[in-house]
Amino acid sequence: MTLHELESASAVNDFKGSNANTLLCFSATWCGPCKASKPQLEALASSYQQDPSMNVKFGIVYEHNLSEGIHEFGVRAFPTYILYVGNGSKQAGKIEGVNFDAIKKLIAESGCKQDMGEGYSLGGSGEVATKPLSAAEARAQRLAMFEKKVPAKPTTDQKDVTDGGADENTPMEIETEAEAEAQVTDQDKKVSKTEEKVEKVVEEDNDVEMEDTEASPTETCTVVPEMVDPTADLSKEHLDTLTGAMGFSLLRAQKGLLNGPGGVEGAVEWLMTHQDDADIDEPIPLVPKGGEGQGAKAQSYKCNECGKILSNMANLELHANKTGHSDFEESTQVVKPLTAEEKAAKVEEIKSLLKAKRMEREAEEKVDHVEREKQRRSMGQQMIKTKEEMERQAMSRQAQQRKKEKEAFKRERARIRAELEKDKAERRAHKGKLQSKLGIEGYNPDAIQYDVDGEEEAQSPAPTKKKPKASVAKIDEYISKVAAYRAGGDGGKCLKVLLLYIKNTVENPGEDKFRHIKMDSKTFKAKIKPFLGAKSLLLAVGFAPNETGTVLDLDEHADLEVLSQAKEKLEAALAKY
Repeated sequence: MTLHELESASAVNDFKGSNANTLLCFSATWCGPCKASKPQLEALASSYQQDPSMNVKFGIVYEHNLSEGIHEFGVRAFPTYILYVGNGSKQAGKIEGVNFDAIKKLIAESGCKQDMGEGYSLGGSGEVATKPLSAAEARAQRLAMFEKKVPAKPTTDQKDVTDGGADENTPMEIETEAEAEAQVTDQDKKVSKTEEKVEKVVEEDNDVEMEDTEASPTETCTVVPEMVDPTADLSKEHLDTLTGAMGFSLLRAQKGLLNGPGGVEGAVEWLMTHQDDADIDEPIPLVPKGGEGQGAKAQSYKCNECGKILSNMANLELHANKTGHSDFEESTQVVKPLTAEEKAAKVEEIKSLLKAKRMEREAEEKVDHVEREKQRRSMGQQMIKTKEEMERQAMSRQAQQRKKEKEAFKRERARIRAELEKDKAERRAHKGKLQSKLGIEGYNPDAIQYDVDGEEEAQSPAPTKKKPKASVAKIDEYISKVAAYRAGGDGGKCLKVLLLYIKNTVENPGEDKFRHIKMDSKTFKAKIKPFLGAKSLLLAVGFAPNETGTVLDLDEHADLEVLSQAKEKLEAALAKY
């Protein structure tokens, strides 16, 4: 495993302590750029593992595994790459955000090299070459070789390095010194040209590896790309699925995996589309190592959810944060950068769009403001109308009430005037005496009649009408008349006294004292005599005045059933009163 996934803070510390140099990636499962850059991180870790000259181990840890412990490592963003050297004792550097060029530069500057021991120069005598020769020193060595002289050592430990592995003691036949000088000059020119080519190639592509930087005197230095089979890195499992389970030929299965969007499904989709192509069964040609179709360098990023091509990781992060997409892959498609004129035109276009949008928004806000103002005014007018209507209705009700009061007052005044005229007429008819009494409700008689003394009756010349005889059938009427007296609760007091008289007679029929009621007693005069219907009720149930007219005696043949009914009716009337 080239990229070690660590599950806890202790695992991180153990990983740092067990390796001389470690690069840790602090990532998050919800981070779009983290997901998109993980394949590139795995490829980088694999390349360093395959390089015998490098000694650096790669690890990745997710924030949900560290929880609060992530702050111990000084992580403030995702992804964050931290390089530790000296078995985790020192932090060599930290990079926030996806920047693999900076990671490579940090590893190179930190000296994460594998200890290879002492080496030997090619074609030399087996002694240690501690320092490479400069161009001037190499030229001096070659001149000394042709002149059969031993060149001066540039350093104390430096040994001779000769072209082609020739021994410095081997004699060389040279006709003249001029010819040797000419030959050396020509060789120097070729070497200079070769060095210029190498520098140019390195400037154009830092990933190109040159096996030999010095050309022989008779050869020209050219870079020949290595051709590789593009099918070598295909998944064996996918090939077995396509050839075994689905019946495709090996060649077609390889072409489908190379050209399809990815995986078995993408290969099948590509094969179904191109199965009738004329070159479908032609052999797959070799491709240059690191070229298109085999480890091609990613030029951009592609969003698999919407298909948009993004030129760099910053745009990828912006797109992921803006849209929420998280499925990205590297792409070899080159996004052509905008020129200065195109950038200026693009900026002007964006400014014009923003200005138009702003003007449109301002126009909409203006229209909304006008509508809101109209609604406010309409609601205000409606409220004023409603208030005025309520006030008008209240005034109308008050006027109608005053009108009713005036009419009632007029009617009452007319009635009182009529009663007064009637009273005057009655006084004139009876020589100034009034037969009725002014009631509490005006001049209507209140039905309260008081017995007049015999002397007054003797003096009064007016004839008296004979009172009607009390009847059992009118008991309810008598009770209603008594109950009609509401002023001061006089009717209720009268009902209580009547109920007491009749109740004692019903419950104690053998007691003689309950069979006689004194008419000259204070209670009878105050609570029975003044009220119309009270005495008639007593007469109806069986009481009758004696010879002297001062006592009401209960008849011996009085009906107890009538007394009991009168008692129940009085109780009901008193409860209702």
